[in-house]
Amino acid sequence: MSANIRLALIQMNIEAGNPEENFARMERWMKEAVSRMPKPDVLVLPEMWNTGYALDRIGELADPSGERTKAFFSAFCREHQVNVLAGSVAEKRGDGVTNTIHVFGRDGAELGEYSKIHLFQLMDEHLHLQAGDQPGRFELEGIPAAAMICYDIRFPELARKLALGGAKILFVPAEWPHPRLHHWRTLLQARAIENQMFVVSCNTVGMSGGSSFFGHSMVIDPWGEVLAEAGEEETILEAEIALGLADEVRGRIPVFADRRPHLYE
Repeated sequence: MSANIRLALIQMNIEAGNPEENFARMERWMKEAVSRMPKPDVLVLPEMWNTGYALDRIGELADPSGERTKAFFSAFCREHQVNVLAGSVAEKRGDGVTNTIHVFGRDGAELGEYSKIHLFQLMDEHLHLQAGDQPGRFELEGIPAAAMICYDIRFPELARKLALGGAKILFVPAEWPHPRLHHWRTLLQARAIENQMFVVSCNTVGMSGGSSFFGHSMVIDPWGEVLAEAGEEETILEAEIALGLADEVRGRIPVFADRRPHLYE
């Protein structure tokens, strides 16, 4: 991958409790994204796009071991020679269900996965899902990257841990609802500024499971400047980032070198 990375964020509506419709919708949007010129290097999907927040049925709806998800994206990436951060899916694991991201390279190989660490009690996630226990680190064609999911962005210590581990891009799939748009924008920009890295956040839109989702997927640079932001409709948000900016910003304001962790850890 070159120093400039072309991104395509698929801001789609999710029908709670209908994986078949969501898979079909996701595939249509992905084919539209890779048909555009210039072709994107990385596709990004929102949180829980396969089932939405149909938590009362999540055990029966979840993808067993993520097998359907992994088979589809591996084949799609090979065919279209594109990297995909496959949002997150409800995934059946043993007796429980996780909210899990899978990342795939152009050759179809899985590059990493991450299960949501912080479960959102206001939507009863803690009653229906199992929390992950490992940070979301991976490399995207040699680029140190990381992932968090939705509610995770309220926990700055997790983002800082990922940045200290070398991440230059933080991907954030989400189902972030009305009315907390101000929180969404502010938290994402704060994570970018304080960690001097790109933040690529893909939200959903429309009504799903009784909640209303506002979109506003965003690509934010390490200065906290919004490079691209979607509205509240289904769309593909496109942006190009110059990866070298992360190193430039970290060189100009040496936040990491000036840390005094013995005083606050």
